[in-house]
Amino acid sequence: MSARTRPVRRIVIVGGGSAGWMTAAALGRALAGQDRTITLVESETIGTVGVGEATVPPIHEFNRYLRMDPADFLRATHGTIKLGIAFDGWGGADNSYFHPFGYLGVEMAGVHFHHYWLRHLAAGGDPDHGPYNLETMAARAGRFAPATRHGPVHHAVHFDAAAYARFLRAYAEDKGVARIEGKVADVSLDPEDGYIEALTLDDGRRIVEGDLFIDCSGFRGLLIEGALQTGYTDWNHWLPCDSAVAMPTERSGDPPPFTRSTARAAGWQWRIPLQHRDGNGYVYSSAHLGHDDAEAALRANLSGAPLADANRLRFTAGHRKHIWNRNCVAIGLAGGFLEPLESTSIHLIQTTIIRLLALLPRDGFDPHVVARFNRDALHEYAVIRDFVIAHYATANRDDTPFWRDVVAAGVPDSLAERIEAYRATGNILFEPGDLFGPTNWYAVLTGQGVKPRSWHPIADGLSSEDLSARLATLRGRVAEQLSELPPHSEFLRRLSAV
Repeated sequence: MSARTRPVRRIVIVGGGSAGWMTAAALGRALAGQDRTITLVESETIGTVGVGEATVPPIHEFNRYLRMDPADFLRATHGTIKLGIAFDGWGGADNSYFHPFGYLGVEMAGVHFHHYWLRHLAAGGDPDHGPYNLETMAARAGRFAPATRHGPVHHAVHFDAAAYARFLRAYAEDKGVARIEGKVADVSLDPEDGYIEALTLDDGRRIVEGDLFIDCSGFRGLLIEGALQTGYTDWNHWLPCDSAVAMPTERSGDPPPFTRSTARAAGWQWRIPLQHRDGNGYVYSSAHLGHDDAEAALRANLSGAPLADANRLRFTAGHRKHIWNRNCVAIGLAGGFLEPLESTSIHLIQTTIIRLLALLPRDGFDPHVVARFNRDALHEYAVIRDFVIAHYATANRDDTPFWRDVVAAGVPDSLAERIEAYRATGNILFEPGDLFGPTNWYAVLTGQGVKPRSWHPIADGLSSEDLSARLATLRGRVAEQLSELPPHSEFLRRLSAV
């Protein structure tokens, strides 16, 4: 990519939804009071995907950056608490396990707790590790508060994505972001270097000029692909689910503080509880299941009456070959997509925005900066990809053609290395900054029946009596913390009463 040395004064965002308005809000906050303009172009006639209603804990960091009150956020988005994900049928037809947030036990002598736990299991100990993780026990009991006397309760949120976008739009416009209603009909490129110069809207008269363009146009990638022909890295070989059907339903009873993922014949079904309804969907492989059959299967497994017609989606797991190309940065679905199994879509929007803020150009576009941005962005996609694939690769199912084909597809070398190291030594290979760490990997691999042959030698340093005593202390600490938490439904009622 050639360098370009022109002041970056005009930032244009194409597309609204969560990606567009998260970007607008963050830029509005960062550049408030400066001689720069931020313009968002969107059309009310173009729908947003809006089915990604579950998040991971770092969403709170983004909201804190915006100085957003957590209670205001939950009220405005009909939000509920998410302490983790319950997986049903993934480790076999009758298998269930919970992937929690927070930490399993505590490190001892610099070694992660699960190594001591593996030693405990080898001696015939109780295999239920739930009592050593507060978030698991709170999910089982349907309880929540942001913190106890001993520290935070690690959590994410479920929210209405459309309501979140509206909430952020009000915030962004208050920070000076200008919104233009309209569809982009044409994209003008500089004939010398191929950079985007301006957008022509569908009325044929309005021209929106800019220096930095941010593509939040969804799967179509109007700028990053339609105009710049960036190319796409396709991961369908490892992640064959390429379709989803989504449907909101009425909910009776109190919302549980967790997401549920249930394995199905050709993919999996989600259930996400909000304050006013449930979000449901079936993510599936169209090579193994027809669209009408997928909708019928979803309807047959709903727990409440439908509130709207089914929303059908098509996608390809993967990412653009460059997330930042020339003077265009793709954020959200325009940049890439990993199915919502671990609720990472909103997170990838967030981290791309944070990466852009850190490297935001002032006087032009330096190719070294762009290369670093792309290297870090694509690495993050690959690390999360491996965690998602691990659910399929270790699912311990061969009862349908879909599950047999998933196993036959193999895994990326990077994931094979992780799984093989874990099986042999109990070690979980991860890097600081990874979204998913030892507790996450251990919960999923163990939940799906992957058993290590060994554990870290430092874990042999405690006598059997000392290990039993420490385990009892940890269980007691979690039980004490759990007793301080009110019911999740009570927490939500208090929120609504303010």
